[in-house]
Amino acid sequence: MAVNNSALTSAGKPKVGGAIYRAPLGTTLPTDASTALASEFTCIGYISDDGLVEGNSVESEVIKAWGGDPVLTIMTSFENTFKFSMLGIMDPDALKVIYGDTNVTGTLTTGITAKTTLTDRGNYVFVIEEVLNGNVPMRTVIPSAKVSDMGDITHKDDEAIKLGITLSAAADSNGVTNYKYIGPAA
Repeated sequence: MAVNNSALTSAGKPKVGGAIYRAPLGTTLPTDASTALASEFTCIGYISDDGLVEGNSVESEVIKAWGGDPVLTIMTSFENTFKFSMLGIMDPDALKVIYGDTNVTGTLTTGITAKTTLTDRGNYVFVIEEVLNGNVPMRTVIPSAKVSDMGDITHKDDEAIKLGITLSAAADSNGVTNYKYIGPAA
């Protein structure tokens, strides 16, 4: 019989050097927590200290028998989302996530142009890198996701500009919206 074990709990800390990466669809997906990412992956920069919120929304319909007894529950929809705020207002890679690849040009050296348009941002592969207690790596691989919501962007002289987004994950050919790979300890 299993017993409670506090050593199996952890906070989610971002991996030093980068925690969220993006690549075009079709990029080779990692299948463990520590193998180097393919060269197509780009770090999207610092994420605000609000961290990352993974949402799992399930809707079901309860079927009742004559007389009102619940006899069957059918899942009618499922949505897997990832919500976070990027801090890289001067980072073209962060800006491309929120505005779309074709709507961001230039570099900080040459000058950046970011256009707000109704253009679909398209789907991308995302990887989230974390380090759990005991130096255990955790990698979340999202085979296909797109920006489904953008937060308000507040410009104030006493706080960082945050580029808040929500990603909606699409199921892959196996019906999986994300894979979590945990361990072993580094």
